[in-house]
Amino acid sequence: MSITRRGLLGGTAAVAATVAAPAVITRPSFGQSSGTVRVYAWLDYIQPNIVEAFESETGIQVELSTYGSNDEAMNTLQANGGTGFDVIFPSITNTPGYQSPDAPNGIYLTLLDMGRINAENIIPAFLRDSASLGGVHNGEQVVLPFDWGTEGVTLNRARLPIADEDISFGDLWRPEAEGAAAFRQKSVLIGTGLYLDATGEVPSNRMLDVYRSEEEARRVFGAVAQWIVEHRQNFGAFWNNATEATAAFNEAGCIIGQTWDTTGLLLNRENPDFVYRAPREGIITWMDSVGIPSGADNVDEAYAFINFLLRPEIGGMFSNNTGYNSAVVGAADYASEEFARQFNEVYRPDVLSNMWWWQADTPFFAPLQNEFVEIITSA
Repeated sequence: MSITRRGLLGGTAAVAATVAAPAVITRPSFGQSSGTVRVYAWLDYIQPNIVEAFESETGIQVELSTYGSNDEAMNTLQANGGTGFDVIFPSITNTPGYQSPDAPNGIYLTLLDMGRINAENIIPAFLRDSASLGGVHNGEQVVLPFDWGTEGVTLNRARLPIADEDISFGDLWRPEAEGAAAFRQKSVLIGTGLYLDATGEVPSNRMLDVYRSEEEARRVFGAVAQWIVEHRQNFGAFWNNATEATAAFNEAGCIIGQTWDTTGLLLNRENPDFVYRAPREGIITWMDSVGIPSGADNVDEAYAFINFLLRPEIGGMFSNNTGYNSAVVGAADYASEEFARQFNEVYRPDVLSNMWWWQADTPFFAPLQNEFVEIITSA
């Protein structure tokens, strides 16, 4: 899928000095390390405090370019034959898109030397799960888990007093939420599908059947979309970015929605009546990764930068900067008290053991998903 980053969480000013990457860049010459690492990252990821700490400690200079979507990053790297950057941060489910018969080893990402990575600093379950999500190519690790976020339920508990353990994706369709439910059409297909699978109304193997084949995807998405359209009286607002999601509650009067974590947590900071919680069907989870392009010039510096990011104190700094969850063991211990409080409220052990991961892209998935998004949107 083409995923745009979920808002800047107040970090826009902090990253204003970053340089947007051009669509096509000149291929660099190869030779000895220049003492520089060229980083290509989501707009809000590598903020000045991280750059300054790394440069001060290592003497390696960071040249930072940014992108706003997975498609932009992938197309830029492919257009330049995997060269031009030393570190990149793809959403892990998009890494199959970096494969090409023209690329070294068939992919525009380096086959990582795990002996040079402090992999013990990565949450073990995330490293394990990364293999099936797109992090491994022909048995070799090509990207590492870097950060993660979720999509669950934000609700105004003053209007809908639902206990944490009872919250469900099906609550968007309660009679009390008529005209007051917010969601992104792409994601509500998954959330409502998980609910309908749990109730037995639309069996889908917890929505994993939509990745099995085009026929299965059409069967499941078709039934879920039809159910959603039949309950269209609850439509309150559609959203496609963080600003629209927040406006659905603050301006459009929605009292419940399927939202990204950052939306619900920011609303909670402004008004404690709003809470963000994991539905009992399983919280939808995305993972972004970090890797080295196949044509990287400064490989030693790239490994140094990645290992720097995998330190708990830097993971905590990253979370404070962005609001996203680090994949580094112990990073939450270095995050702010407010971040730690919200993290512990939402991500109880039973939640962390019941995540629903976006899966690696298949050729038919996105086109079919978009087809049924149109049906919901025009209902």
